[in-house]
Amino acid sequence: MPALLYTLGFLTVYLLAICTPWGQRAENPWFYLGKQGGEEAWIYPLSGAAYGSTPLPPMELSAKPTLMAGLAVIVVLTLVRRCWRQGCAALGVVILTAGGNDVLKSTILPRPDLVGAPENLLDQGFPSGHSAIPAALTLAAVLVVSPRIRPYVAMAGVLWLACIAAASATMGGHRPSEVLGATLLACACYGLATWLLPPAAAPGATRSPRALPVITLTLALAVALVSGARNDTLTRSLVSAATAFICAALVWYAAVGRPAHTARRARPALD
Repeated sequence: MPALLYTLGFLTVYLLAICTPWGQRAENPWFYLGKQGGEEAWIYPLSGAAYGSTPLPPMELSAKPTLMAGLAVIVVLTLVRRCWRQGCAALGVVILTAGGNDVLKSTILPRPDLVGAPENLLDQGFPSGHSAIPAALTLAAVLVVSPRIRPYVAMAGVLWLACIAAASATMGGHRPSEVLGATLLACACYGLATWLLPPAAAPGATRSPRALPVITLTLALAVALVSGARNDTLTRSLVSAATAFICAALVWYAAVGRPAHTARRARPALD
């Protein structure tokens, strides 16, 4: 069951990065560097942190409006296509991801201080709310759109996620583990939703040009590199970009790759 695998991955990231001294020591310096010098990131003028700048959704104060707009689009698509079960599943993915993110962050998953870190590094940010929104909305959208355009919707969402995930990590808003945790949480909710759907309503094989996965992941890597770039440190830039690329690959596989593999496994039994 993919939902179980994503959940295990989520818990593994939390336990290794948050609940071990070496995990905290590895991430705290990068987080501190970003908090102290977010203006060194290339994407800083578009982050909303700069005075008078308009944030890329869902960064800064645009998070809730982005979430509400995404939910409204899902409702409209559900009404237009009359895909009631898929629409309910899509809404469930977004609500579970966003609501679960807040509950986990505030009450269930604490950040113990195992290394005597400064007080400003003890705020709980696992998982990342900013990264959870594009991941959840992308996975929800592929449930309610036509199968013909599903790969292209997933492609657009993956590139959006790569940008936001890299920006969140490189500017110090979130540690890499928090960004990765948010993506795994969204994938777990999507896996649960598709598992609960009846076979007739579950996503089937997604036909797309053979080159599309390579093109998508290549563009996602390029977007992650640009969005994660900083002027003061190459290491932080590469770590942020790598984290964002992994998040993009996870969502692409969950949205497009896994249904196609399932269909291929089932095809011989249908012949």
